[in-house]
Amino acid sequence: MTTKWTIDSNQSDALIKIRHSIIAYLAGTKNKFDGFLDIKNNELENASITFDLDINNKDTKLEQVDSHLKLNDLFDTKAHPIISFKSTSFQKVNKNINFIKGNLTVKNITKVVELDAELLGIETYNGSTKATFEITGNINRKDFGLTLNPHNHSGGLALGQDIKLVANLEFSA
Repeated sequence: MTTKWTIDSNQSDALIKIRHSIIAYLAGTKNKFDGFLDIKNNELENASITFDLDINNKDTKLEQVDSHLKLNDLFDTKAHPIISFKSTSFQKVNKNINFIKGNLTVKNITKVVELDAELLGIETYNGSTKATFEITGNINRKDFGLTLNPHNHSGGLALGQDIKLVANLEFSA
């Protein structure tokens, strides 16, 4: 039996990190997460995931750890407030590990990226069945025109080359 699941946007969120600093935590209630997955006999069969993250939304829980690195300086949030992802393919590796390929758009630049999707579990709570995933990927920030490169006190680079995206997605049956 195959069940179609949909993303619960209110229970999903994303984290954007560079090197060891959290740049922003974007709660799902103010962002758009959409998509589905099919699970047959507790095995993933197919998935389609899209999300739009509004990094300029003042209502989100933004945590800017490094006061020298402003979110606007890196992402130009006034001109390009939305980070979007739309999956184009889904590849199952084993029971819990999957690869999702898709188009990521940052600052109006769209590139194909590959993300890892780990099924964390399927649980029933208060009569509702939920499936939880963690989607992770490293994205070369310069591919998207994110070229801000401040230096730290010792003259080294303060920012790493990659941005780490972590999305926690909860699906409901």
